[in-house]
Amino acid sequence: MATFVRPNSVIIDIFIIINLSFLALDIFIAHSTNEFSKSAEWIPFYFSLIAPIFLGIESWKNWINKQGKTQLISIVIGSISIIIGVAGLIWHLHSSFFEYYTLKSLVYTAPFIAPLAYAGLGALLIMNRMVDQESMEWSEWLILLGLGGFFGNFILALSDHSQNGFFIIYEWIPVISSAIAVSFLGVTLIQKYSIQFTNIAILVMILQIIIGMWGFYFHCMTVLHSEAPGYFEKIVYNAPIFAPLLFVNLALLSLFGLIDLRYKIID
Repeated sequence: MATFVRPNSVIIDIFIIINLSFLALDIFIAHSTNEFSKSAEWIPFYFSLIAPIFLGIESWKNWINKQGKTQLISIVIGSISIIIGVAGLIWHLHSSFFEYYTLKSLVYTAPFIAPLAYAGLGALLIMNRMVDQESMEWSEWLILLGLGGFFGNFILALSDHSQNGFFIIYEWIPVISSAIAVSFLGVTLIQKYSIQFTNIAILVMILQIIIGMWGFYFHCMTVLHSEAPGYFEKIVYNAPIFAPLLFVNLALLSLFGLIDLRYKIID
C-alpha cells in the first residue's frame, strides 16, 4: 500500500475553512433560483462569508502558539453551524413536505438534506477541538462523519435524480456508489483494527473521488448545453453543477480518518 501523508488537526481546520467558504458560492447559486425570496435565506450565505475569517484567525494563533491553544471561537462557530444546518433542514421540509406529507412532496421539495452540510462541518469543527488527534477516537470520528455525509449523499442523489425518473441510467451510479461507501465505512468502524479492510476502504474512497469528478464533468456538460440565455442562468436553472463534488469532499474526509486509523493500527 502506498505511503500517505498522515493527517492532523491543522489539515482538518483547513478542510473546514475551505468547505465553509465554498458553501457561500453554493448557497448563492442554490438560493438564486427563487432570488432569495425569504430574507432568512441570506443567513447561511453571510455565515459562510464571515465564519472562515474568524476560524482562520484562531487557527493561525493556535499554530503559532502551540502551548496555549484556544477553542472558544471554534466552539461558538461550530454550534451556530449545527443550528443553521438543522434549521435549514426543517425550513426546506416546510416548503412542501410538512404541507402534504407525501413521498412526491419530499422528492420535489427544496433539497432537504443539503443544509445538513453545515451541521456536519459544525460537528467536525467541535470534534477537532475537543478530541485528541493522537487518540483512536479522533480517527473514528472522522470516519463516522464521513459515513454520515455519504448517507446524506445517498438520499440527496436518490431524491434529486428521482425528479426526472432516472432518465439516464448513469444517474443510478451516485446512488449505488454512496450506498457502497456507507457500507465500507460502517464495517471499517466495526473492524477498526483490521489493516486489510482499512486498505480496501481507502481504495473505495479513491474510487468515490473518481466518480465525483466524473459526475462533475457530466453536470458541467449539462449546464453548457442548456438552452438558457446566459451562463449564470445556465448554472442556476440546471443540474446542480457542484453536487457531484460532494463525493470528492466526503471521500477526502473519510480518507483522513482511514489513513490516520491505518497509521495507528500499524503503530
